[in-house]
Amino acid sequence: MSPDAPLLNDYKQDFFLKRFPQTVLGGARLNLGYCAPPYIYVNQIILFLMPWVLGGIGTLVYQLGVLKDYYAAALSGGLMLLTAFIIQLTSLYARNKAVTVERMRATGIIAEEDEYEFTSCAGAETVRFLIPGKKYIANTVLHSVLAGLVCGLGTWYLLPDRITSLYGSTGGTVLLFVFGWLTLCIGEYSLIVNTATETATFQTQDTYEITPLTRPLYILFFVSVDLAHRFMENISALGQINQILHILFVFLPFLWALGTLPPPDAFLLWAMEQVLEFGIGGSSMSSRLWLLAMFIISVGTAVISYFIPSSLGVVLFMTGLGFLLSLNLSGIGLFFIHSVNRRRVETKSQALASSSERQFTWKECLFYFVMLALALSETSLLHHFAGFSQISKSNSQTMVGYILMILLMILWILREIQGVYIFGIFRNPFYPKDVQAATAFLEKHTRLTRIGVVRRILLTLVSPFAMMAFLSLDSSLQGLHSISVSIGFTRAFRMVWQNTESALLETAIVSGVHLLSPNADLWWNTSLNTGIRLLLSWPGAVGNTACVCADTVYYHQLAPRLTAALQTAMAAGRLGILIPGSHYLGRFQDRLIWIMILECGYTYCCINIKGLELQETSCHTAEAQRVDEVFEDAFEKGCRKVCSLNAHFANVLTPCTVLPVKLYSDARNILSGIIDSHENLKDFQGDLVKVLVWILVRYCSKRPSMQGSVRKPEQGTGPLRLLPAWNASPRPRCPEDTESSHSETSDWSNDDIFDDEPSVAKGKMEKDQLNDWPGGNLPIPGSVESQRVSDHSTGTVPEDSLFRAVTFAYPATDKGKQEEVACTPLAEFSCAHSHLLSLPEEWRSHYVPNSRMKEMRSLFPEDWYQFVVRQLGCFRSEEKASDILEEIAKDRVLKDLYVQTVMTCYCSLFEIDTVAPSPGHLLRVYSGVLPWSVALNWLTEKPELYQLVLKAFRYTLKLMIDKASLGPIQDFKELINYLEEYESDWYIGLVSEEKWKEAILQEKPYLFSMGYDPHMGVYTGRVLTLQELLIQVGKLNAEAVRGQWANLSWELLYATNDDEERSLKLFEDFHHSSNPKPCCRLTLHSSHTGFKVHFPLSVTLQAAFHLYCSLK
Repeated sequence: MSPDAPLLNDYKQDFFLKRFPQTVLGGARLNLGYCAPPYIYVNQIILFLMPWVLGGIGTLVYQLGVLKDYYAAALSGGLMLLTAFIIQLTSLYARNKAVTVERMRATGIIAEEDEYEFTSCAGAETVRFLIPGKKYIANTVLHSVLAGLVCGLGTWYLLPDRITSLYGSTGGTVLLFVFGWLTLCIGEYSLIVNTATETATFQTQDTYEITPLTRPLYILFFVSVDLAHRFMENISALGQINQILHILFVFLPFLWALGTLPPPDAFLLWAMEQVLEFGIGGSSMSSRLWLLAMFIISVGTAVISYFIPSSLGVVLFMTGLGFLLSLNLSGIGLFFIHSVNRRRVETKSQALASSSERQFTWKECLFYFVMLALALSETSLLHHFAGFSQISKSNSQTMVGYILMILLMILWILREIQGVYIFGIFRNPFYPKDVQAATAFLEKHTRLTRIGVVRRILLTLVSPFAMMAFLSLDSSLQGLHSISVSIGFTRAFRMVWQNTESALLETAIVSGVHLLSPNADLWWNTSLNTGIRLLLSWPGAVGNTACVCADTVYYHQLAPRLTAALQTAMAAGRLGILIPGSHYLGRFQDRLIWIMILECGYTYCCINIKGLELQETSCHTAEAQRVDEVFEDAFEKGCRKVCSLNAHFANVLTPCTVLPVKLYSDARNILSGIIDSHENLKDFQGDLVKVLVWILVRYCSKRPSMQGSVRKPEQGTGPLRLLPAWNASPRPRCPEDTESSHSETSDWSNDDIFDDEPSVAKGKMEKDQLNDWPGGNLPIPGSVESQRVSDHSTGTVPEDSLFRAVTFAYPATDKGKQEEVACTPLAEFSCAHSHLLSLPEEWRSHYVPNSRMKEMRSLFPEDWYQFVVRQLGCFRSEEKASDILEEIAKDRVLKDLYVQTVMTCYCSLFEIDTVAPSPGHLLRVYSGVLPWSVALNWLTEKPELYQLVLKAFRYTLKLMIDKASLGPIQDFKELINYLEEYESDWYIGLVSEEKWKEAILQEKPYLFSMGYDPHMGVYTGRVLTLQELLIQVGKLNAEAVRGQWANLSWELLYATNDDEERSLKLFEDFHHSSNPKPCCRLTLHSSHTGFKVHFPLSVTLQAAFHLYCSLK
């Protein structure tokens, strides 16, 4: 290993030198790293040698002939049991004793544990340091009993006479006796005194105290072999194994220290997985619970098949169960549960339905039923036919064997031409050369897609039945079957459906060997090939270590579409043979995707998709660049040559194919020259007013009152009122209005100065008026109630809509000029339908002085306002919609309402300043940071209007950028098209907003955001475009991945090496070596074990889908 990439950092080496001796000795801390009293070490040595002393008593009484060997073992075990209880009770007493333990704070960064201050040899703090004790009372009893059992059986195992009888050597007996008892003492110390930190760690936290059981369980395994040999001495092979294990027994401490022997929980899961996959022909499962259930069912199938007396019954049983167990049973179960509950809570069930539920249909149920019926029919008929003639049976099986070999070759050829490389070395000449554009790639890839459909038919429909025929014609099924035959054929009939491609290879090999050696006694379970690591080499459920970050939402949008693309690619064979535990790496733009196959079966596959964080750091960028080089050589440079080789053949990453997926492309640009242009900024203000008008008119037209056709007054709908006259009574004023008033400044102390409604004095008259007005809405003080009329031509409308529309149609008069202003009557809407476009009542008040409002009226684009109103499509059901809209557009009262509201909103953004805004001001307002003003207070009190104004501002900014890039706008119609496109196809906002994430998940076609780069000092724009892009996918070496994950587990959980730069140094070493491996850091990044803080996973998704090809 290079000195630039040490296994342990300098500041971790002292910590490791302190921890590793503890691991070797089973937890005895003889190297504390600080000064401790001598009795600490003496007490530990006594506790460590206690099992040897108690075992020595039993050994002595046996050697003296006082007791028989098993009585001597029972004596030692009983003494050890009593001692263990005493030790645990002492620890419990010390923990419950009310004594404060003083700890000295660590002075160096290498100290990972607290430093204790001891006061006496048998003090509470000393006992708690030496014997931490158990967390659960049940474990206290269990571990004590197990300690007595281990000591008793260990004494029996290491009796000198027993060892001498095995080897016949006194010297060997002495060595095995001494070092054997050291092994026992290490195991006992870890069990009842202090548990050692194991180098082989599976669980990050030992919640249920399983780690102390690791070493005693291995000791019991060695002892069990010796016990079996004692009672079955006539089996010579067992005696030889016992001799080997006695020698290996003394090396157990080194095997534990090196992490060679796994923890019991990991070993149990690994054993079930190996038996299920290689022993019974199943697949590794996507969850621990499902693994346990499938293991029990599969083993039960093999056991039941052994006891079935009829050979035909055995064939039918193994065929049916092999087919059913190879299906996606979890998806089928969820489908039926969803179907049963659909009638009860249909909406809720659909909302909670998983991807497997949605993809599973009744058509697939029918397909599986037909396939099962055909399989049972074929095997029963062929098995019955094979029972008549040995010659016909042999010839038939030979013919089927030839067919299997031909099928294997055809499927292999069809699979190889699907990928970019053949054998991973030669570039495929049939693979499309143009992989830059998704459209062009799909057009040229049509031929390979058709070949993939043919391959899938051969693999799914033809190959299983051919292999079933070969198995049904075998002579081993005719006679009485043994255990080996039951297991072998259970595995064969299951693997035909579970992993058809691998089963076809094995069956073809067996057929070829059978042809070469016709007299050979072959059976199907010839090799288990178990491997050494658990495929799901992490505890917990899939995805429980994923971290949420800014990139998560992009992978959430990507995952379903990527799953659909993977479904087609896997079905066509573009990713090679699908084996659980295979790893793939996807790359596009600045994103990386890690794909792992968790489970495979007949026509389905369960995968885990992990999105890795975007390349933000230099190390991420360097490694991503190396990955890009591998893919570029395969898909871009390699296609230029007629016959090219894979320059990265020895790499851990082998390119496979590209997948067309609809996702977001990310384009970032600099807005310099646009946002700081004086002409653009000057036009911005005028465009903002237009956009405000368009958004407010559009909003009012889509309010509930506008849904459907226009309501016409009918008899019996209530009284009608004429518009009341406008009184000169003042309303709340803004501070600038009060400057003209010199006699009533004390009125500013009124708490209602900024209210939207004017104050009304309390009294009986006001109460009576309140009762007269519908809904409790008060008229302007001083207004008179109109007379009831029924003529629609006078502009009367129902009071519940018309009165609300004009109550605040005009601003309040300046109080300083109140005496000079006469009573001004209120005008009426000139159109009976104008109330349908009127602004909400709470928006009509304003705090802009009348003088300024008059100045700003010239900024209001009246012609644009009329054009927008005429373009509304809310009266499509009316025969005279255009005439109605024309009347509304010419209604001056309605126009004044919009003038007042639009210009007040404009003032809240720019005050009254006629100077063009600065780029910094635009960015602040775009981000929602508006400059303070009285109008701003008015605006923020109306959240809905505030959001509309902010949206108008952002639309205007995007419009300014588009005009600078695409040219000026020619007419109002083009401007309408721009704004309608923004409304329907764009989300314009900030990346940090929740609505940004919602827009991505809703798959808005375009997203725009604006920002500022402080390092470059420029304003930036970011545009996300939803389009079909090509994701480059390559296959990773599975053993390399699992090896790095195992090493990462050791570094993090045992050595506690938290140096995130180590992986970068490793990458640099690989990059400059003759055999570059660019995926070191990515492998660490994608691991389930750790670096959660330093290398967060963006998202992880488990998806199960069915493998079907489709022509597109």
